[in-house]
Amino acid sequence: MLLSAQSLEKRFGDTRAVNGVSFDLDAGETLALIGPSGCGKTTTLKLLNRLIEPDGGEVRLGGREAHEVSAPEWRRRIGYVIQGAGLFPHMTIAENIAITPRLMGWESERIAARTADLLALIGLDTYGARYPRELSGGQAQRVGLARALAGEPDIVLMDEPFSALDAMTKDALIDDVAALREQLGFSAVIVTHDFSEALRFADRIAVMEAGRIAQMGPSAALIREPANDTVAAMLEAPRRTAEKVAAAFGEE
Repeated sequence: MLLSAQSLEKRFGDTRAVNGVSFDLDAGETLALIGPSGCGKTTTLKLLNRLIEPDGGEVRLGGREAHEVSAPEWRRRIGYVIQGAGLFPHMTIAENIAITPRLMGWESERIAARTADLLALIGLDTYGARYPRELSGGQAQRVGLARALAGEPDIVLMDEPFSALDAMTKDALIDDVAALREQLGFSAVIVTHDFSEALRFADRIAVMEAGRIAQMGPSAALIREPANDTVAAMLEAPRRTAEKVAAAFGEE
């Protein structure tokens, strides 16, 4: 078990944004948190990254409770990709990627080598001296991912990384990120409201509703046996698609 959420609770005033969320993440696994706006998925991600503290429950990293892991180690082991990339406009692409290893105290030669490797991996090896304003949305999101990977983390947390992209760019980037995950072997938790993204990217899917996990498991199990009406409604379109594909193959 690499990362574990145990009965997480988070309140904002009278609102329970996260209400008893629990799950484990194994090495090399990707978990998708899906659900409508306001269901608690982004708050859960922030709790995992220690950007906010829980009102109840705990997060464990490698079997250790949060208070047993120093903040620098937590930042080293967990990368974070936010919506819209969030690049610093006054820094070059290479400087944006190098932020984390620089803060970790890496030697300059190691930082330069890691930055060059990541630029090549995301297909932007000649873009290091450019600035964020010179990038397309898909290119900027690739740089955001490279920045999250720069410190060689075990886990990458992604908050709706594809939501601001057009359909064609989104499809290409999902394939690229999946290939990077396969190549580099990191685990991931991705937040999305789009089941098709989760279906293509995740090993397991957790459907959230009103701060809770309504159902969690492999996509096929969720589509076949939804736990309640909310889950069924969210998965209706992919269920129909799966039935059409099965019927088409059955006719051949």
